[in-house]
Amino acid sequence: MVELGNAMVLLLLGGMLFFPIVVAPIVFTSLPEVEAGQFLRSMFPRYYLFMIFFSALAFGLYQGAAGFAVNISATVCLLVALSTLWVRQSLVPRINDARDAQLAGDSEAAARFDRGHKLSVTINMLQLIGLVAILFA
Repeated sequence: MVELGNAMVLLLLGGMLFFPIVVAPIVFTSLPEVEAGQFLRSMFPRYYLFMIFFSALAFGLYQGAAGFAVNISATVCLLVALSTLWVRQSLVPRINDARDAQLAGDSEAAARFDRGHKLSVTINMLQLIGLVAILFA
């Protein structure tokens, strides 16, 4: 079961790296800024569901292999799933609202958007670090 958990973590990492390294830059160089933002906004819910699914699946596989023992790999995957759920359901809607207000001319909304975006990127980086640590532990 641990090997399958590792495979899920690798799939998760691949998707998490593919999106910002390949997809987002192409979108921003191929589309005007507003359309690029709309396109990415429509992709983020799916991106986060992908992350929730694979991190929860890896959690189950790691924990199943450990039985009742505390398992660090399972714990990291559970934290990734829960933090991603929070980002998807709570933080992203606030980021989107701030961006809409910013585009509508609300000068204070730009700071809210920047803070929310930086927080989401920070969470994503911490998740990546945790997942990479699983594979090298």
